[in-house]
Amino acid sequence: MAGKPRARLDKSAVLRAAVELLDTEGVQALTLSRLAGKLSIQTPSLYNHVDGLAGLQQDLAILNASLLADRLTEAAIGRSGQELLLSAAQAFRDYVKEHPGLYLSTLRSSGTQQILDPRLQQEEERILKVGMAMMSSLGLQGEEAIHGLRAFRSMVHGFASLEVAGGFGLPEDCDESFRRMTLALMTGLISSKGDA
Repeated sequence: MAGKPRARLDKSAVLRAAVELLDTEGVQALTLSRLAGKLSIQTPSLYNHVDGLAGLQQDLAILNASLLADRLTEAAIGRSGQELLLSAAQAFRDYVKEHPGLYLSTLRSSGTQQILDPRLQQEEERILKVGMAMMSSLGLQGEEAIHGLRAFRSMVHGFASLEVAGGFGLPEDCDESFRRMTLALMTGLISSKGDA
C-alpha cells in the first residue's frame, strides 16, 4: 500500500513553512536544514524554490512588507486624522503580534541594502505612502512628516515588541495603554509642527 501522496511543493509553500517556523520558534530557528525538515524534504531540494538562506530571507522581507502594507492600507481606507492614526497603529500592532518572528526577522530599511530589490522597494513604498498620508492628515508635511512617521513606527514597534515578549506584567489593560500612548503621540506631533 502506497503512502499518502505528498502535496506539491512550491515557493509559496516554502515561504508559509518559513513564516510558521519564525513565528512559532523565533528568528534563530530559521535555517535551511530546519526548514527542509519541516517540509519533509532534503535541504538541497529547497534550492529549487529559494536562492539559499540569503534568498529566503529576501523573499521573507518582501512578504513581510507586502503583508504589512496590506494591513495598513486596509486600516487607512476611509479614515483620516485621529481615526486613521488609531486604526493604523492598531493594525500595525496586531500584525506584529500575529507574525512576531517574520516581523523581527526582516527589521531594516531596504535603503541599507547595497543591491536593492525592486519588489521590496515597491512594498516598502506602499507602507510609506500610507504613513505619509497619515501624517498629512495630521497636518504634517515634508521633513516633519518623516520625523512623525519615525516616531509612530518606533512607538508601535516598541510597544508591540514588549507585548510579544511578555513585557507587560501589570493588570492594567494594554489596549487602553496603547490607545493613550497613540493619542499622546498624535498630540505631540500636532503641537510640535513648525518647531525646528
